Amino acid sequence: MAPPAASARYPSPSQPSGKSEVTDLKSQLRQLAGSRAPGVDDSKRDLFKKVISYMTIGIDVSSVFGEMVMCSATSDIVLKKMCYLYVGNYAKGNPDLSLLTINFLQRDCKDEDPMIRGLALRSLCSLRVPNLVEYLLGPLGSGLKDNNSYVRTIAVTGVLKLYHISASTCIDAEFPATLKSLMLHDSDAQVVANCLAALQEIWSLEASHSEEACREKESLLSKPLIYYFLNRIKEFNEWAQCLILELAVKYVPSDSNDIFDIMNLLEDRLQHANGAVVLATVKVFLQLTLSMTDVHQQVYERIKSPLLTLVSSGSPEQSYAILSHLHLLVVRAPFIFASDYKHFYCQYNEPSYVKKLKLEMLTAIANESNTYEIVTELCEYAANVDIEIARESIRAVGKIALQQYDVNAIVDRLLQFLEMEKDYVTAETLVLVKDLLRKHPQWSHDCISVVGGISSKNIQEPKAKAALIWMLGEYAQDMSDAPYILENLIENWEEEHSAEVRLHLLTAAMKCFFKRAPETQKALGIALAAGIADFHQDVHDRALFYYRVLQHDVHVAERVVSPPQQAVSAFADTQSSEIKDRIFDEFNSLSVIYQKPSYMFTDKEHRGPFEFSDEIGNIPITPETSSDIVPAQQYEANDKDLLLSTDEKDDNKGLSSNNGSAYTAPYENSNISSQMQELAISGPATSATTTQSSFDFDDLLGLGLTAAPAPTPSPPLLKLNPRASLDPRAFQQKWRQLPISLTQEFSVNPQGIAALTVPQSLIKHMQSHSIHCIASGGQAPNFKFFFFAQKEAEPSDYLTECIINSSSAKAQIKVKADEQSTSQAFATVFETALSKFGMP
Repeated sequence: MAPPAASARYPSPSQPSGKSEVTDLKSQLRQLAGSRAPGVDDSKRDLFKKVISYMTIGIDVSSVFGEMVMCSATSDIVLKKMCYLYVGNYAKGNPDLSLLTINFLQRDCKDEDPMIRGLALRSLCSLRVPNLVEYLLGPLGSGLKDNNSYVRTIAVTGVLKLYHISASTCIDAEFPATLKSLMLHDSDAQVVANCLAALQEIWSLEASHSEEACREKESLLSKPLIYYFLNRIKEFNEWAQCLILELAVKYVPSDSNDIFDIMNLLEDRLQHANGAVVLATVKVFLQLTLSMTDVHQQVYERIKSPLLTLVSSGSPEQSYAILSHLHLLVVRAPFIFASDYKHFYCQYNEPSYVKKLKLEMLTAIANESNTYEIVTELCEYAANVDIEIARESIRAVGKIALQQYDVNAIVDRLLQFLEMEKDYVTAETLVLVKDLLRKHPQWSHDCISVVGGISSKNIQEPKAKAALIWMLGEYAQDMSDAPYILENLIENWEEEHSAEVRLHLLTAAMKCFFKRAPETQKALGIALAAGIADFHQDVHDRALFYYRVLQHDVHVAERVVSPPQQAVSAFADTQSSEIKDRIFDEFNSLSVIYQKPSYMFTDKEHRGPFEFSDEIGNIPITPETSSDIVPAQQYEANDKDLLLSTDEKDDNKGLSSNNGSAYTAPYENSNISSQMQELAISGPATSATTTQSSFDFDDLLGLGLTAAPAPTPSPPLLKLNPRASLDPRAFQQKWRQLPISLTQEFSVNPQGIAALTVPQSLIKHMQSHSIHCIASGGQAPNFKFFFFAQKEAEPSDYLTECIINSSSAKAQIKVKADEQSTSQAFATVFETALSKFGMP
């Protein structure tokens, strides 16, 4: 028998078939509202469950609000809970209906059952309707004095909810003082913890405009209070213990005895089963002993065992969090963990993110005593079925080789990877061999003998191919087939889509030419011609530079392109010591997991493009007053640290990539390869030749290209009105309406960066060039300014957002203009003015 059609099947009991379902519920609830018949509570339960089910899946059941309230007159606690859940969901959106709930909630706040009293008080405080604040004061005051600790706990949280609804009402009722008294004298640990959390939040928010709140906030860090909490810490649950430990981190001990007393009180917290408690305790120990070098080192020894235990006993997610903190500690003190390297060996059943972090830790703790064992273990991972882990293990071996002085065994292991005949293994190894040769040139003979046997046809990854090409150019005299391999790669120029590979081909061909000229002459000519015709601007510019320097003097070209080899002493670290210190200061937070300071992933500036604030206010901008109206508060308070993360900087660079440039490289359709076969470059160019062809294409390469046209004269600079004025509200309105007509980035001279320590000096300097500031802010190394200017003859405005990074000496501007066709001319004026900043 065929199954019934979908329309004929029974509907799900949790989904109403139409509005009639809600209407039926409403009538049934109304019938049961005043009934006291036996079993009526069971019927109410079924109806309440349906209402909650509909509410959960997003169906509007607010029409039964009155009936639900009438049915709440019962002693059944299950019905009470469902009714409170319903009321809390619809009260905020229906403030008028919320008045219906006040009577029965206030009545339940006086119930004999403490559970009902607590639930009713929580629901009453959760209504979050400002008009009902007056009804909260009485139940809250009674709840804070209730004999049952559960009711007091709920009441303390209710005070915080009241503060967020109406701060003045909460303060006027002196609830913070009551909470402080409860915190110091209540016997229940949960009540004390809730009081501490509530007071911290209330006093932190009040501290901005109340000196008394500032004093109360500072009193939480007094020695008697800190010791009061630490002596009772065993009574609290894990959440409350973390709260107390975070408070202890901010405490400033009076002397060393004070430090040791606190550490003794918290010693057993390191053995806690909860990882959050252990990490919070570790943070206290580390922060307290920062000024005591010997003790600080002993703390590392003490915390090592608890953290390693948590790594092996927790879930993969917990292990990753603990490993991230361990990694931070390992980077700061690798010698402490050097003997425990086996704890960081990868297990077969661990997720890849844990394995990757363990590989980083093995790299960090490798030293002379454990390098052999660690490298042996890492080599086993190179054959892992997880390709990403195999790649990471090879990179780890390479990093260890770059860290150590004695790399005999490591070099042999790396060269063995090339014999595995796996594309990704070969690719990663070639990149590492290149870096190894840059730091240890003495190993070139052994490495080149193996690398020379690798076919370039089997290498597809751009970075690996670029590394191989670099070695072909750098060690052309030791590799017999180097010119011919390069020639083959250059002949397939059009098939190579990576600009990085093309750039390396140009440089390698030049280097090989100076070492083996007869064999490389043809390939160099083809490479230069193809590079000059390339549409990628970097490739075109490098080829053109090589071409012109060869025209000028071959010997100069050799000194430029192929200088004497010098070993690289150290490779640049991706993170500065300042960033690492800031991450350490934020121990036991997401900063350690992300390996970034918190401002890089929480502040508004690092989430998207800047927006002009709504809080500028009415500030008249005139030449007479503009020098006095640049406080940092003129735009959003969040715009205080404009430092962009590394990823965002890379994204910004990508927006201005050369591929999208309007510049077009010269190109000739003739057969360049055949023309380049007769290239002959020998000896320095004569002065006459240099004078004639320094900046023009000639027939030196046989390209047959015509001379470049003379550059067109630049248009006259835009003239600006020195007495321009613009109301901030008008600025703000225009900024929102006008599209961005121009975005540019340019360098700032060192004298200007030095003078930028006083941002007011830049504002006065730009004003002298008829460019006025409307708002400014930020702090080192990033400063943000909003400028405006007006054309001298016409009422046309130019609005500019300027962000200056003092560490990179770069300025980025966004221009919005009434007359967009002149935006580039204004940008030129702006850049000229900024280039003179700080100059005498």
